[in-house]
Parts: sequence; structure tokens; C-alpha cells
Amino acid sequence: MLSRKAIIGLALLGSLSPLLGSSQAQGSAKGVILSRQSGQNAQLIQAAEKGDLAQVQALLKAGASANANDRTGRTALTWAAKGNHVAVTRALIASGADPDPQDEARNNALLVTGETGSVALLREVLKAHPDLTRTNRYGGTALIPAADRGHLAYVRELLETTNINVNHVNNLGWTALLEAVILGDGGPLHTEIVRELLAHGADRRIADREGVTPLQHARQRGFEDMVKLLENNPGDG
Repeated sequence: MLSRKAIIGLALLGSLSPLLGSSQAQGSAKGVILSRQSGQNAQLIQAAEKGDLAQVQALLKAGASANANDRTGRTALTWAAKGNHVAVTRALIASGADPDPQDEARNNALLVTGETGSVALLREVLKAHPDLTRTNRYGGTALIPAADRGHLAYVRELLETTNINVNHVNNLGWTALLEAVILGDGGPLHTEIVRELLAHGADRRIADREGVTPLQHARQRGFEDMVKLLENNPGDG
């Protein structure tokens, strides 16, 4: 079976449909690459990446910037988000950390939560009023990776507490609904995500670049429970 990375690669090449298979989320964090800035800021980034709340608080009190970033542009807040360090995230935001700056890989705090699926972290980041339209390296909002990875609780929280665009189309030509079907496994979590997306206005008529709708993808993959949900819309192919 093709990996998630392989499926995305095929989509970018425009040769997806004949080779669809199930996938699993992948990803790993790289070590902190420090910028040439003050020692306190560099220490803050390291402490945030490790989740060392006491050290973060001490450095902020001593004058370190809540918006410190490494030479890739990754902020202390994004490092804290990647490690799911909720208390550190809370402390940085309370000190004025901006949630929106993106690093070279186009990650920021909110977009990272879409990948990890941490509802607790999401709630902290939302307190900083992040820009919901910011997109990752694939042109997707935080909702899209959450949908394809099966983060049901996260998807529900994001849809119920924000006005994020449920029908945003990423650089692959996919909406969150398409990703939940194409990159999902057809099981209970992804099926419930499809239900949530539809309940919050997902347009099941939006097809991929090859003109294949979510319903057609679900039929091709034998995802019967998804098919039943998607068939409830007249004229959806």
C-alpha cells in the first residue's frame, strides 16, 4: 500500500486515481537550529522545544522575547506546539507571542496542531486569535491535515469554535472532505470526520483535479459507511 507521502506526491504529479491506497500519518521534528540572536532568546527556544516551563518563565521574566525564533524562522511558540507543551504555549501567549509567523517549512503554531491533533494545544493557540487562513507547505489550512489524519476531536473543536473555511482547496486540489476520503482508512474516525465536515457545510460536489468527487473516491475504495453519508446529497455523482 502507498504511504501518505507517496499519495501526495502522485497528486502533485497529477497521477493519483489509479494508485490510491491506505495511508498513515508521518512526520518527525528536527532539532532546534538557533539563530544569531541574544543568548536569552536562544535559550528560550531550547526551553520551549523541551517543554521546560520553569526555564521559559524565568527567561521571559529576564527579558527574552516571546517571539524569539531560530534561523529557520521557527518561533519558540511553534516549537512548544510541536512538542504539545500546553503550559509552555500558555506562558508564551500570555507574554505576547504571535501565533502567525511561519518557518521555512511554512509551519506555525496553529498549523502544527492540525498535524498533531492536540485539542488542548489548539485551545491555547486560539486564545491568541491566529489567522485561520494561513496555509502549510501543501497550501492547506489546519483543518485539512487534521481531517486526513483522523483527528476527530480536533476537527470537531475547530469547526465548532471557529469560522475556518471548510471548503478551502489546497495545492493538491483537495478539500478537507476529499482528504478525509482519499488519505483516510474508511474506518469509524474518518467516517465521523466526514459526517462533521458535511454538518458544517462541506460541499461534497467539489471534485479533485481529475473531476473525481468525494463520493466517487469513497465508492472506488469500498468505504461503504462514507458512501452512505455522501449519497444523501442528490446529484452528487
